[in-house]
Amino acid sequence: MVYVKWFFILAFWVIVGAFLHYTLPQVDIVRITNTYEKRVDPGENSLFWAQHDTGSNTTVTGRDVFFIETRKENGKVIVYRNEDTGWGWPPYFKFDTSNLQAEATDLKSTAENPRYAAVRHYGWRNEFFTIFPNAISVRPVDGPDASKPFPWINLLVLGTLAAIFWGIWVRWRRFREARIDPTLEEIQDSWEATEDSIAEKRGRLRRWWAQKRNN
Repeated sequence: MVYVKWFFILAFWVIVGAFLHYTLPQVDIVRITNTYEKRVDPGENSLFWAQHDTGSNTTVTGRDVFFIETRKENGKVIVYRNEDTGWGWPPYFKFDTSNLQAEATDLKSTAENPRYAAVRHYGWRNEFFTIFPNAISVRPVDGPDASKPFPWINLLVLGTLAAIFWGIWVRWRRFREARIDPTLEEIQDSWEATEDSIAEKRGRLRRWWAQKRNN
């Protein structure tokens, strides 16, 4: 039972960590190589795509999605989608997809004359499931070694969640010490008293039986 308990605890925190890693913003220093628009029909991976852009016809299954192709200094390719989050989740309240695409297009460059940009995004890139991170903002930087902004939002969110979990744990511990533990102790004492009573009755029965056999 101890292993089962720790398995569920570990699984819970892995899910929480994965959710936060997907949702919280990250920044990549990249060189934008291309921008384009593509027709997308989300299927089994629809969970990792945003809802229809604000103002779009929600009855249409497929839709046109902007993409931003980039490359890091080490040669790694990263492709971002560029979709509005609107009023949905995650709560980035992004409504400027077209403007962001124009900014990204303006920052395109070649390997011979590179220009680098800081792309703020959330989400993962997975080729097998066709999942793309969603670009939130893009801005020019001096070069591939440009410093990334301090993650104030991540720190604020993680600090708030830590305070919430700490408060819940403290209140649960107090409730357990005040209500559950005494009840369990009473049940245990009652069970032990019952066992002692049964053992005493068995002892009396054995003595009675032994006297009867001797007589």
